[in-house]
Amino acid sequence: MEDENVGDTLLNKKYHENCPGCKVDKAKELKTDVTFRNLLNIWMVVLCSSLPIASLFPYLYFMIKDFNIAEREEDISAYAGYVGSAFMFGRSLTSIFWGVVADRYGRKPVAVLGIFSVIIFNTLFGLSTSFWMAVTTRFFLGCLNGLLGPMKAYSTEIFREEKQGLGLSTLSAAWGIGLVIGPALGGYLAQPTVKYPHLFPKDSFWDKFPYFLPSLSVSAFAFVVAIACIWLPETLHNHPLSNESIDDTEALETGNKSNDADKIIQKDENLFLNWPLMSSIVVYSIFSLHNIAYQEVFSLWAVSPERLGGLNFTTDNVGDILAISGICLIVSQLFLYPSLERAFGPVKFARVSAVLSIPLLQSYPFIAMLSGMTLYLVINIASLLKNVLSMTIITGLFIVQNRAVEQHQRGAANGIAMTVMSIFKAFGPAGGGAVLTWSQKRMHASFLPGTHMVFFVLNVVGGLGVILMFTPFLREEKKPPPEQSVTLT
Repeated sequence: MEDENVGDTLLNKKYHENCPGCKVDKAKELKTDVTFRNLLNIWMVVLCSSLPIASLFPYLYFMIKDFNIAEREEDISAYAGYVGSAFMFGRSLTSIFWGVVADRYGRKPVAVLGIFSVIIFNTLFGLSTSFWMAVTTRFFLGCLNGLLGPMKAYSTEIFREEKQGLGLSTLSAAWGIGLVIGPALGGYLAQPTVKYPHLFPKDSFWDKFPYFLPSLSVSAFAFVVAIACIWLPETLHNHPLSNESIDDTEALETGNKSNDADKIIQKDENLFLNWPLMSSIVVYSIFSLHNIAYQEVFSLWAVSPERLGGLNFTTDNVGDILAISGICLIVSQLFLYPSLERAFGPVKFARVSAVLSIPLLQSYPFIAMLSGMTLYLVINIASLLKNVLSMTIITGLFIVQNRAVEQHQRGAANGIAMTVMSIFKAFGPAGGGAVLTWSQKRMHASFLPGTHMVFFVLNVVGGLGVILMFTPFLREEKKPPPEQSVTLT
């Protein structure tokens, strides 16, 4: 019976033969859209965006030190922050532009251009011989790497409605694995002449450019993905979607021409007046700020001495915790999130996750009072839960954003989201580090002593996000806008 319904649906719909978007829509109607190939495409392209961001953190401190630009050792972290912010600043300037380009010319061209920017500017970053060269290459990488916003739209469009959670959770999982593999590449491959002298001799090319190997490995992966993108399906339609997108026969039978005109007018609405979209972007940006500040605070807090409320961990311990969290995050996003999102809805599921993360985060200073294997086990569980809850919130907001607009505006909508998020994220690391330093200077205060304060401040930011996730601020569309490009005559 279901097959007969699908056949009837296809008979009532006409697809343009040479339109890539129509081919995707037909696959969705035939329910052949959920394939390993589509999931792999998302993984590969998103990894090209996350690996360059994450791979430099393990060696950036030493890279800045080798540039000899910092007068004092205490200033190295500040200069390292400028390099990290250069990427976000560049991305905030061009994300809307790339979104508009993706809506006009397609998701695939923007993704390919973004991948080539990784090949060129990530390679040049590894060859940097001065602080300003490093900042410049990171800035241009951020400006030209506009693929993440269009890929969020792509992950929604490549799958039918009930599988959109799978598409966006796959994107989140790919981003998460990039944040695991990236630091590993940077940590193991930087300064190869020191770590692997039998393979990379002293006074060789690798000694002159000690941070080139991790950049080269990421660029080589991006080159392979660029070739694979030749077969990347395009989801945008290449024909005009105006009166053509309305079934004229049905309109004549129902006399519903005025509704058709309303649909056409609605296609060109001002995105900044689309409240479900803009409210979800605001909440998304707040939680993005919270997440990047948390990541900065967690790494610094974990290696801080016990007398300052820290865990006194080594960098290897921190890496192990992040790796375990990353692996569990991938499993959660691929196998648990899609089912739970369908059962509860993206907003309700995100609200519950946001509320649960508040007491979890405030428990961190008490976890620091443990020791030995108990401490290691409990902090791993806490970190795992925190990262899973955070990604659940972000993925839910991804879905809300993409359902709030029609296909031809999704690139621009995600571009706006990436711009606002990048601006917020530019303040996260510096703000988190500053608050942690202040907290550690008040270890014997009567109100929220020591690191209790920094996690309280993080929870204030998260709490603001929780409040804004409820109506009347955040309003979710009951269902995605009709894909008018499907019903073509």
